[in-house]
Amino acid sequence: MLDLKYVVENVEEVINKLSNRNGDFTYLRKLVTLANERKEVIANVELKKNLRNEASKKIGQYKREGKDVTPIMNEVAGIGDEIKVLDERLLAIETEINGILAITPNIPNETVPVGKDEDANVVIRHWGRPRTFDFPVKDHIQLGEALNILDFERAAKITGARFVVDKGLGARLERSLIQFMMDTHGIENDYIECIPPFIVSDKSMYATGQFPKFKEDSFRLANTEGWYLNPTAEVPTINLYRDEIIDGAILPLKFVSYTTAFRSEAGSAGRDTRGILRQHQFNKVELIKFTKPEESYDELEKMLKDSESILQKLNIPYRVVALSTGDLGFSMAKTYDIEVWLPGQNTYREIGSISNAEDYQARRGNIRFKRDKNAKTEYVHTLNGSGLAVGRTMIAVIENYQNADGTITVPEALRPYMKVDVIK
Repeated sequence: MLDLKYVVENVEEVINKLSNRNGDFTYLRKLVTLANERKEVIANVELKKNLRNEASKKIGQYKREGKDVTPIMNEVAGIGDEIKVLDERLLAIETEINGILAITPNIPNETVPVGKDEDANVVIRHWGRPRTFDFPVKDHIQLGEALNILDFERAAKITGARFVVDKGLGARLERSLIQFMMDTHGIENDYIECIPPFIVSDKSMYATGQFPKFKEDSFRLANTEGWYLNPTAEVPTINLYRDEIIDGAILPLKFVSYTTAFRSEAGSAGRDTRGILRQHQFNKVELIKFTKPEESYDELEKMLKDSESILQKLNIPYRVVALSTGDLGFSMAKTYDIEVWLPGQNTYREIGSISNAEDYQARRGNIRFKRDKNAKTEYVHTLNGSGLAVGRTMIAVIENYQNADGTITVPEALRPYMKVDVIK
């Protein structure tokens, strides 16, 4: 959530910066009117409460002195009702203000490329060189089905479209990738390991910016008080510190979380629906940081390197892309995408996003810190990054390590987990 005071004092600048997201944000001008009215109502309420308090003191004094209190009682007879009306108006104003701020995305950082959509994204660097094959390349669907490690037909029977059953060494490959990623980040990169609840509340979804904008895309659990299936480990992990004040001495806090994620993927019908690229249920390892404001962009670069380290250890080519303002996520001020090379599609595809929300989520979730016991409270900056999407990493391993005979060589980094050198 944006800072109301900042928006009101810089409304035209904010509208101009947000316009780079290709939306009409002129509605923010109403916040100026509402904020001024709110200030007037608060002042009026305080004035009337003071008048009532002074009258109460006089009434007590007059009674002790045996004086007639009727004139004073008449003066304040309707003041309680007036205060009630003003309180109701104040609540209505604050509800409208919060409603406007809740649907307003984060302001892009000044370093974000300005552009209409993903075509304006900027490639920052490449790592590794795509392998040259001397045989016809297959995609992960052909390879997985032929090896009997991915079963889409039976998954569709069990549930429906866009699910998969991992079988045999396919199940072991996914399990190995999860453990490999958790070990790398938890042991080598010094993140705190975390397995949070896979079910989250509507308050948690609001705090990270999924609600209200993406409420219709979420899986709600029936017969519950606002419980939803987790769409990404970002949601439960960021909410670890909702409504808390963190000791600044322990910042940055770094978590690596494993969850199964659930997404309806509304609006993506017909796009990447074959195979395991875009599913309703998938496993994910996520990196989360809580930082001081002045450290967050240095920590973003470190997080990016930590995410990249997974693909480097697996020796799979990828590139890093800076997202443009038109492709930026709702809550994020800046985002890098890591795009992995997929031979089966002969192109790079996103495998992870690494983002800085600055204080946007912290304001929504009331996550603050104190530099020392005498310091004022400040909002932390929150960062999240894929470390990585497990299913898409499986695709990358299967396709990049395929052999002419249809087998898949196991990357060296995974062999201690897989206990085999080849999937066949």
